[in-house]
Amino acid sequence: MTQRRALITGGAGFIGSTVADALLADGWSVTVLDNLSSGKRAQVPAAAAFVEADIRSALAATTIREGGFDLVCHLAAQIDVRKSVTDPKFDVDVNIGGSVNLMQAVKESGRRTRMIFASTGGAVYGDFVTPPNVETYPKDPESPYGIAKFATELYLAYYARIHGLDYVALRFANVYGPRQDPHGEAGVVAIFCQRIIDGKALTVFGDGGQTRDYVFVGDVARAHVLAAGLPPLPAGQVDARAFNLGTQVETSVVDLARTLMRAAGKEVPLDHAPARAGEQRRSVVSIEKAKAGLGWAPQVSLEEGLRRTYAWFAAR
Repeated sequence: MTQRRALITGGAGFIGSTVADALLADGWSVTVLDNLSSGKRAQVPAAAAFVEADIRSALAATTIREGGFDLVCHLAAQIDVRKSVTDPKFDVDVNIGGSVNLMQAVKESGRRTRMIFASTGGAVYGDFVTPPNVETYPKDPESPYGIAKFATELYLAYYARIHGLDYVALRFANVYGPRQDPHGEAGVVAIFCQRIIDGKALTVFGDGGQTRDYVFVGDVARAHVLAAGLPPLPAGQVDARAFNLGTQVETSVVDLARTLMRAAGKEVPLDHAPARAGEQRRSVVSIEKAKAGLGWAPQVSLEEGLRRTYAWFAAR
């Protein structure tokens, strides 16, 4: 039996490298494509091949056209919501332009390659619906980042209907876990871990009552393996191939900080700063469709996930 071949864009990042580990463990041959703008070469598994390239580049397109891949997991992105607000043109260039470059390459390869797209369940629905957000809810993102992610899903649906592209969109809630970068474009859990280790106060924007759905990175990686094994899906409307990945549990930033301090066994002060423009008030996703259609549910609780994540940061 021929070994199945997977390409992971953004595979040197914290989610992408964890997905690479999961696919290798499931018997896939894995190639990682990353421009190392935020990912780290050291995080690419030793058993994976590596191509240093930007998803907007001709090299990325050629790699897909000629690589004979059965699966493309597309995780490379401009991931900072704040940067998308200050520089929306760059966000569009990477998150829409780069994604379309990959879709077109899959089309031109002539292969029945499945694409799994890392979309957002945290930013795509906006504040005009009442959580927990279901895949079919109206989309009205609050940020250019969320707009670009949903626009990419619309392009995927177009390529599916017109060109037969086989894809799955996984709409992540707030992913956290080992390998997340606490510097630059980072999630709050990684930043809080580093500050607790350094004995510094945790900065909370606004009143800290804004909520998110925090899902452990290992659970997200497992969803990619399950999505890779789904039978071919029919082309349809954009939500038909989308699955939310979260915990269906709403946690405020203040509660997150207190839970993490308990996991760390250390107390540091909470400092409040002004609220940030473009930030959603509430975000939590329904995962009933993922349970039914992917056979997926999160296995790691927030308390356990924070304990593992803090332990990883503390051991560095």
